[in-house]
Amino acid sequence: MSSLKQAARVLSRPVGTVRAVQTSQPQIVLTYDDGPDPVATPAVLEALANAGATATFFVLMSRVRRYPRLLTEVAAAGHEIALHGLDHTRLTTVAPAEVLRRVRAGRAELEDAAGTAVRWFRAPYGALRLPHWLAVRRAGLMPVGWGPTPADWRDLPEESLAGDALPDAAAGEIVLAHDGFAGPDDGADDGPAPGIDRGKLAVLLLEGFADRGLRARSLGDALADGKTARWAWFRS
Repeated sequence: MSSLKQAARVLSRPVGTVRAVQTSQPQIVLTYDDGPDPVATPAVLEALANAGATATFFVLMSRVRRYPRLLTEVAAAGHEIALHGLDHTRLTTVAPAEVLRRVRAGRAELEDAAGTAVRWFRAPYGALRLPHWLAVRRAGLMPVGWGPTPADWRDLPEESLAGDALPDAAAGEIVLAHDGFAGPDDGADDGPAPGIDRGKLAVLLLEGFADRGLRARSLGDALADGKTARWAWFRS
C-alpha cells in the first residue's frame, strides 16, 4: 500500500466505516444481507453449521416482519444479528434526519425482535455520505462495509460467483454475500431475483476459505481476537 493511501486511511478514521478486521488469526468475516428468506436462509444456515462457521446477518425489518421465526433461527444457531434497514431504501436519497429516524426505529424494532443488542449497520447498496454516516452514528450503530464479494445479485453459476470472491479472500477481510434479494415489498426495484442456489454458493465459499486455511466468523466473533480497521467509505 502506498504511503499516501495509508495516510488517507489514518486521517479518515474518525469518520471511518468498518472495512476489515486486524487479526493475527486465520479467520475471515462472512456477512449476509437482505434476509431473512424462507428458502435461502435455511440453506445458508445448514452450510454454516456443517462448516462450523458463524456469520453476521444484516437483516431488513420489512423481511423480519414477514419471517420472524427465521430471525429466531439465525440467532439460535449462534450467528450475529445486525441491521440493514427498515427496508432497502437507498439512504442517500433521503435527508439525514430521516436516516436518523429510520436507523433508530430499525434498531429498536430489531433488538426487540432478536432479544439481543445490535451494534452494526450496513446501508442498502453501501450508500452513505458523511451526513448519513453521522446520522447512523447518532443512532448508536457503527457502519460496516465490505471487501471481497461474489456479487451474488447476478444470475450466474454458483461456481463463477464464488470464483469472483475467493481470489481476494484473506485473513481479516469482510466478505459480502446475500441470503435474500430485496424486492418491491422491501422498497427496492432491482429487477427479478437471480435464480441461484444460495446454499450451494455458501458451501463453495466456505470450502474455498478452508482451502486457503481460513475459517469464516461473524464480525463479533472475529473481534474477540482482533480489532476493527476503519477508514472512509462514502458513496451515493
